[in-house]
Amino acid sequence: MKKIAVIAFLMMESLALLGQGFPDWLDEDFRRMKYPENLYFTGFVYGEISAGRPLQEVTEQMKTEAQADLSRKIRLQITTSSKNEISAVNSGGQYRENESFSNSATTESSVEVVGIKTETYYDPKTRFVYAFANVNRYELIGYHKGNLSMTLAQAEGMLQTAQSLEAAGEKPKARQQCEATKSLLAKVRTSQDLLLVIDPNITPDDLQLTRTETVHNRLTQMLAQLAQAVLVYLESVESNFSAPATVVSNRLKAALAEKGCSFIDDPVQADFRIKITATTRRHGVERGFTVSYADVAVDLLDSHKNRSVFNDEFSQKGISTSQETAGRKALEDAASIIANRISPWIN
Repeated sequence: MKKIAVIAFLMMESLALLGQGFPDWLDEDFRRMKYPENLYFTGFVYGEISAGRPLQEVTEQMKTEAQADLSRKIRLQITTSSKNEISAVNSGGQYRENESFSNSATTESSVEVVGIKTETYYDPKTRFVYAFANVNRYELIGYHKGNLSMTLAQAEGMLQTAQSLEAAGEKPKARQQCEATKSLLAKVRTSQDLLLVIDPNITPDDLQLTRTETVHNRLTQMLAQLAQAVLVYLESVESNFSAPATVVSNRLKAALAEKGCSFIDDPVQADFRIKITATTRRHGVERGFTVSYADVAVDLLDSHKNRSVFNDEFSQKGISTSQETAGRKALEDAASIIANRISPWIN
């Protein structure tokens, strides 16, 4: 009862104040008439200054709460499942196409409300701070239509870049572009959800549904293509009689690339990680040729399972006219053996 009495007193006080040159928007009837729901979204709050709190702090709090009250009203409309019949007529007027459109979002949906105007008033007699926020519905519609077009253009550009990167064999970078495109499409959907609520005359063309669906389908196809490629990170430490070498890594990359693997420099993005150590040693002479061996250790880690799925150690023989060339031959053959042994795990 006490709370009701306080509210009633404040309403009477605000009415009395209006006649004394105080802001018109303090009056609820004025707000309803001046800022009708078909043209504006509004938020109105007030609060008393408690002991020890500065006026500026409370004023800023009321401004924030008034804007939050406005945004909350928009979110409430979005979260209410709605089904809108949208009619579109082609430019020649020859046919009419009806499209059912349903929408359901959650209160956590991010709603960007721009152009909010906020006013505050402090009554020193009651020590109450009032705040009133409003935004023109059609200014908001114009902003989100423009934002929708801009975001779609960005998504189309990123997807085009992803396709170029994929064609050039830069699959990791192509995946990054696709992930960015997915985020942009989520923003597009949010703008479309909002426009459905705030614009009663919205059409499929205004929402750019066909364009959005085209981008979505292209993205789906691109992700399917990229999913077919296995991303591999290779770490190899090789030497041929103390001389640094890349024989095994080069031969292994070539062999696995033929099976659809792509090699990347970032182990975090890899589907598989391969670790190889390879050294050579002289064994002897056979029929006038030098025999060398490559001692190899290989470990294959499945990043998705976060465990080693294959590991092995073996020695491979090489024969040539010198120990170095025999060692290189042993390393080349070892690479082929590794490719054959780990391919079933990767594919």
